[in-house]
Amino acid sequence: MTENGPGTGAAHAAGRDPGGSATHGVIDLLGVLSYALLVAFFRLVEDASLAESLADKAALAEMAVAEFAHFQLLRGKLQELNADPDEAMRPFVAAIDEFHARTAPSDWLESLVKAYVGDGMAVDFGRSLAQLLDPQTGAILLEVLQDPGHAQFAAARLREAIDADPAVAGRLALWARRLIGEALGQAQRVAAQRPDLVALLVGGEVTQLGEIGRMFARLTDAHAQRMAALGLGD
Repeated sequence: MTENGPGTGAAHAAGRDPGGSATHGVIDLLGVLSYALLVAFFRLVEDASLAESLADKAALAEMAVAEFAHFQLLRGKLQELNADPDEAMRPFVAAIDEFHARTAPSDWLESLVKAYVGDGMAVDFGRSLAQLLDPQTGAILLEVLQDPGHAQFAAARLREAIDADPAVAGRLALWARRLIGEALGQAQRVAAQRPDLVALLVGGEVTQLGEIGRMFARLTDAHAQRMAALGLGD
């Protein structure tokens, strides 16, 4: 074990060992993020149709363009690794599609909460993983998971709505808890099916599933802090 923490050597080997499980884990990681970003692009376009002003529609459209550019960056990285982007994404389609099907927002405010929750968790996830990857891949990961402004946009609109009608806060807090529960449920489903990805995430053997639980706990704690800052805490 080095000063950088468990699994750093294995993670750095990801860029040098084309046949190793570390590389398979990186391909899985890039695959799941690629599909998530592709779906995020379409989700932002759909959210734009719910926006109540032309300015908001334009802002969401601009964010959608940024998310598609991030998707293209990851697709290019997969091709550099001699991986087929479609094949890399395919194992994660069902879980991501099911999450979005089970969490379809019923109105504009729920779509904003979903954006705020999802983008915040993505940034936290990226920061926790970047140090486990080779420097180039880690830099790409931080770039594509950088919020294009969606979470800040959503937070501002939500604060305006809650200030105008404090009664909506309770409903939106329940919705946020449902979102985090669904997200963690699908993440656990993926973890059970992709051992190389799990090994990459925990920086060691797949048997270290306790570390996966701790990572999820850290993400949940950060989520709770964001909800509290927005006035949607318990």
